[in-house]
Amino acid sequence: MAEDTRQDKRASFSAITEHNPNGMARTSAVASSKSGASKKLVIKNFKDRPKLAENYTEDTWLKLRDAVGAIQNSTSIKYNLEELYQAVENLCSYKVSPTLYKQLRQVCEDHVQAQIFQFREESLDNLSFLKRMNRCWQDHCRQTIMIRSIFLFLDRTYVLQNSLLPSIWDTGLELFRTHIVSDSGVQKRTVDGILEQIELERNGETIDRSLLRSLLGMLSDLQVYRDSFEERFLTETNRLYAAEGQRLMQERDVPEYLHHVARRLEEENDRIMSYLDQSTQKPLISCVEKQLLGEHMTAILQKGLGILLDENRVTELTLLYLLFSKVKGGLPTLLQFWRDYIKSFGGEIVCTPEKDKDMVQDLLDFKDKMDNVAQSCFARNEGFINAMKEAFETFINKRPNKPAELIAKYVDSKLRAGNKEATEEELERILDKIMIIFRFIHGKDVFEAFYKKDLAKRLLVGKSASVDAEKSMLSKLKHECGAAFTSKLEGMFKDMELSKDIMIQFKQYIQNQSEPSNIELTVNILTMGYWPSYTPMEVHLPPEMVKLQEVFKLFYLGKHSGRKLQWQPTLGHAVLKAEFKEGKKELQVSLFQTLVLLMFNEGEEFSMEEIRTATGIEEGELRRTLQSLACGKARVLNKNPRGKDVEDGDRFNFNNDFKHKLFRIKINQIQMKETVEEQVSTTERVFQDRQYQIDAAVVRIMKMRKTLSHNLLVSELYNQLKFPVKPGDLKKRIESLIDRDYMERDKETPNQYHYVA
Repeated sequence: MAEDTRQDKRASFSAITEHNPNGMARTSAVASSKSGASKKLVIKNFKDRPKLAENYTEDTWLKLRDAVGAIQNSTSIKYNLEELYQAVENLCSYKVSPTLYKQLRQVCEDHVQAQIFQFREESLDNLSFLKRMNRCWQDHCRQTIMIRSIFLFLDRTYVLQNSLLPSIWDTGLELFRTHIVSDSGVQKRTVDGILEQIELERNGETIDRSLLRSLLGMLSDLQVYRDSFEERFLTETNRLYAAEGQRLMQERDVPEYLHHVARRLEEENDRIMSYLDQSTQKPLISCVEKQLLGEHMTAILQKGLGILLDENRVTELTLLYLLFSKVKGGLPTLLQFWRDYIKSFGGEIVCTPEKDKDMVQDLLDFKDKMDNVAQSCFARNEGFINAMKEAFETFINKRPNKPAELIAKYVDSKLRAGNKEATEEELERILDKIMIIFRFIHGKDVFEAFYKKDLAKRLLVGKSASVDAEKSMLSKLKHECGAAFTSKLEGMFKDMELSKDIMIQFKQYIQNQSEPSNIELTVNILTMGYWPSYTPMEVHLPPEMVKLQEVFKLFYLGKHSGRKLQWQPTLGHAVLKAEFKEGKKELQVSLFQTLVLLMFNEGEEFSMEEIRTATGIEEGELRRTLQSLACGKARVLNKNPRGKDVEDGDRFNFNNDFKHKLFRIKINQIQMKETVEEQVSTTERVFQDRQYQIDAAVVRIMKMRKTLSHNLLVSELYNQLKFPVKPGDLKKRIESLIDRDYMERDKETPNQYHYVA
């Protein structure tokens, strides 16, 4: 009932009953009152729930069953879908849901069970079987979706409220799994067919990927993908790639094999993207990597790494690193082979005396090449860069001293005037590269000795290409080895600068003399401790030169009392003015060449013995000097008889017919080339210096520790000494110090030493 708020007027209601086609009665209420009146409308429920018409449940189920049958048989449905949905809703409202659910399940189960017979045909080939299975599955999914849309109310009320009951869709999957896919014969043929298609594709044939995607999706939806398919698929893959790996490692070279592996991995990844389940990705890729790479890592590296590095195959080396980084233990194995290759290749460069001439350039080129591989191919992996440094340090010290000596000579060749190969920027870059190689050397004192000797020549003969480059190299050495290492080298530069200042003062001093000389003298004052030691040689100088030397000695000692001057004729050079038929020339020559040539102002022809007597030059030096003047490119003397070598009894005369396009001619000194004796003496001086350093280190350690065992003393020495030394050499130095009473053995324990104050 509804009442007006003012309660002075009553509203009248009438119930109109309409009959629906589904048998339910629907009641509507109509309210009427006078227009414009404000009213409150209250609708109340029926006191008694409307009853279903007799046989309503059975009749409705028959309709629904017919509709389900029509869907399953792909025929037209007689009834309106909305009407069917409403019928399901009505039945659910009257607690018929459990029965309805069971009936629906039974109908679906009967239909699915009937589908199994189409798969019993033996005559079907695998592909046709797969297509039939796919069609059956697609039909089943489509039918289940349509059936669920009709029974949606049942699915969303009764089924949802009963957690133990599967939804209509899940029921459909369960029935298909139970009655079709779980059938051993059907499942085997399905999986066999899929595996066959995958194998065909792996062998290069084109297959229907959408078919496989659908069928594998079916197995995944039915939750049998892993047990029924994946395990067998991985076993087959394992078998296939194990055989393929063995076969191709025999047949193909390494670059080709690596590209094949990369292509296989790409194909398998594409397979996962196209039709395999994502869960298969990890085990599948691991399987391919293991069988094609993991099982053959050592064989691949033994067979191909050396070739790839020798030929600088950047693309394949990058691929090798990428592939090995995917395999367990791949990078450590590659690292070991990479280290061994560098040691082997570098050891060959260093330990082959025939290659000494090109050793340093070969080392620089090799280092550049390996740097490029580490940067470009090995992703700047810190481990690989450190392994390369360790390998370089190992092989470069396999041959003691020689690499250090040759590096010093290489630097000399680059810093010497006449090196037209490089601009200043390029020279700086070369020096930086040399310093990298220099870092690996243990015996840096050998480098220092040879570098000092060559630097002295460059400074004294004016052969240095650039003072800036010299000082740049010096600062690099100082930064690398400390100030103590370069103190003597810096002293050499200071001597040269001081000598310039002294010569300015000397020229002023000469001008004030009553008898000015017609010879211009330039003297370099060298501090003995800074420069290499030179063997003094007495020669017979012309009186004019002797007089000028005395003048300089008087001038210098007048300024610096208490000092001693020792002349070094081996380092002297001069510019001579000479007259030939062609005209006047200037000859740039060494002091020894000068003494020989000046003799021809006094006579026309001299024998070798006469020249030796007159000049006082040592025989070997004189032979080289005469050879440079009479047998070289600029032959200002004639030798009789002719020949390349100077022999006893040869006679020499002035070559008045000498011709040359230049006005000033430099006659190269053969004695400037380093002899074997010089090399040996330089090396011996280094060893002598090392002995002094070992002695000093032993005394320093013993003075601080007072008492020490032999092993601890040796260990301390290795920490302090900056050059390689053998235990036997250390023992000799310790014995020497015991003999000289710097230390003594313990009377009871001979292996123990005491410092003697």
